[in-house]
Amino acid sequence: MVGLKPPEVPPTAAMKFVSAGMAGCIADLCTFPLDTAKVRLQIQGEVRIPRSTSTVEYRGVLGTLSTMVRTEGPRSLYSGLAAGLQRQMSFASIRIGLYDSVKQLYTPKGAESTGLAARVLAGCTTGAVAVTCAQPTDVVKVRFQANGAQPDGVRRYSGTVDAYRTIAREEGVRGLWRGTLPNIARNAIINCGELVTYDLIKDALLRAHLMTDNVPCHFVAAFGAGFCATVVASPVDVVKTRYMNAGPGQYRNVLSCFLALLMQDGLAGFYKGFVPSFLRLGSWNVVMFVSYEQLQRVAVLARPAQS
Repeated sequence: MVGLKPPEVPPTAAMKFVSAGMAGCIADLCTFPLDTAKVRLQIQGEVRIPRSTSTVEYRGVLGTLSTMVRTEGPRSLYSGLAAGLQRQMSFASIRIGLYDSVKQLYTPKGAESTGLAARVLAGCTTGAVAVTCAQPTDVVKVRFQANGAQPDGVRRYSGTVDAYRTIAREEGVRGLWRGTLPNIARNAIINCGELVTYDLIKDALLRAHLMTDNVPCHFVAAFGAGFCATVVASPVDVVKTRYMNAGPGQYRNVLSCFLALLMQDGLAGFYKGFVPSFLRLGSWNVVMFVSYEQLQRVAVLARPAQS
């Protein structure tokens, strides 16, 4: 399978925006259990208020997945999926779909190619804007994914809508934007790790004529992007997950969460859940970028038939 050939007419910004959201949803559907396992491993060992010794212990990716299925049922692997898909439709659409347009804004007029600085600035910009818009969906997603790890199986929320309402009522509107700053930092880093690395690897492969602009090229570039993104973003991702999942008063701020993790687990604590993070982010990138490229081409090919 080589996929659709690159169209002569490039896709519009609107096509990229919609295609990115759809591709993000497809990737989430394929990799959501790995993301849930990552969250459970990241919050494991967290000192909770009130303290409890009845929490389930997770060991490794497969061990976490099997433990969840055994103790909570198969549906627990997709807990929070609705919020995850809501997040992708707003989050991926902005940070990925608008990347090329913002990159052109940072590229000097008359330049033959886009430099590294313009790519990095574009990645940081779209990542920050996307987080600001989609943060409530991310908070709810993390809360649902961590829900089964609560002491004595306590369930915080009955559904996605109830989660939004409860968080706003009990923690205020600020509760829905809990962890925005570490999430902006995380996604600025991930956006650069993913989009910029993907962009650079893909350009290098095409310029060296090692591969053509099709699925195998997209696969290789996406895999490299996923690994780079995981390495650089894991520490801030762990802090973000713990801070979002925290109850009122557990941490004074993001810095206190960072220090608590450092004092409790040392530097290794910032790479908790690294394997599921890479498995998830690597596979997510492969599915997302391959889907994104193909969806853009489908949109371009379908446009003449609609006119």
